[in-house]
Amino acid sequence: MELKSVNAMSDVVAETITAEAHSPERILKRMLAVIREHMDMDVAFISEFTNGQRNFRYVDSPYPDQPVQEGGGNPLEDTYCQRVIDGRLPEFIPDASLNKEAQELPATAAVPVGAHLSVPIKLSDGSLYGTLCCFSFQPNTALDDRDLGMMRAFSVIAADQVERDAKQRQERNEITARINAALSSDAISMVYQPIYNVAKEALVGFESLARFSMIPVRTPDVWFKEASQVGLDVPLEIQVIKLALPLIERLPADCYLSVNMSPKLLLDAEVRSVLEEWPAEQIVIELTEHSIIERYEDIAEALEPLRARGVRLAVDDAGAGYASFRHILSLSPDIIKLDMSITRNIDTDHRRRALAVGLIAFAEATNTKIIAEGVETKAEMAMLRQLGVNKAQGYFLGKPMTAQQLKEYGF
Repeated sequence: MELKSVNAMSDVVAETITAEAHSPERILKRMLAVIREHMDMDVAFISEFTNGQRNFRYVDSPYPDQPVQEGGGNPLEDTYCQRVIDGRLPEFIPDASLNKEAQELPATAAVPVGAHLSVPIKLSDGSLYGTLCCFSFQPNTALDDRDLGMMRAFSVIAADQVERDAKQRQERNEITARINAALSSDAISMVYQPIYNVAKEALVGFESLARFSMIPVRTPDVWFKEASQVGLDVPLEIQVIKLALPLIERLPADCYLSVNMSPKLLLDAEVRSVLEEWPAEQIVIELTEHSIIERYEDIAEALEPLRARGVRLAVDDAGAGYASFRHILSLSPDIIKLDMSITRNIDTDHRRRALAVGLIAFAEATNTKIIAEGVETKAEMAMLRQLGVNKAQGYFLGKPMTAQQLKEYGF
């Protein structure tokens, strides 16, 4: 066996060991490429048997016009695969022209099929999924039992990945159903946490926060993460923002509403049109810290017309991770929000104080406002005041409230 083939097969095995880092599709397609190249075949594929049909799930071939295509299929009875499974054909055929049963199949001449290897893919419950196959257009007498042994070994890997793929698809379908159910019901509600200028003892704004009342119970960050996994993050975020913004009608003109927004949503035209319906000077966009931004120039361009109207930008969770610092340096926000990982125990932890001092000094030098998040004790608030932070939010100052509860406070 050539060194190149050994290395390629080792790579496939390594990817299966670290399967969580690679998709089943990537592993299976890489495996087919290794099989085809190592055995000098023209086509390698994985088929699934369903309702009397052979369906091609994964295919590798350098020939785009060859008849085996992903998504295609044909009646199972007319195939090499069925005859290998029921024993009418051997798993290993170096020259199909010398096999009487193979000669009776129309595909042998039509494709044509020269050499053919096919092994069953059996799932963990013992059921038959389909076959792992490869063939060449010409006979290949160089193939031997070691190649068949490799095919059988790879069929075990294929079975594991097929089951993993099926599990992921099922989970994806369940998540999609959950998110769509939330979007089409009244399961999403809003709460609003007050933000104070402590030095002036004045309320300056509210941060809007989503709550989900559906079963299974999940925290909002899990809902948004799952929505992102199935491509429903933008619809979910837009729904939340539409639910949050009407509070502005009940706020004084000098009081703002802060809405959380991912960079992906910010680039969506629909959300910009939604924001345009409300007073810009009362809206603060909180750019979520955990989101990766590939091209800051695109975000800046999307923000430009909004900021020109008076919408302000805040970078959320500053200090919780590297992304927040990139956001701050690249987007010049109006507000930097100190993450609760910094404010928590800041009165007793000199390291947290040192990090806060650095961010506060940066804000002063760039004419940026600082808001401390997650303030839970009088001592934390006192230390933040001592460091020069006057605006804050947290349970010490006020818990998130529903729109109905806000009415009791005159809003």
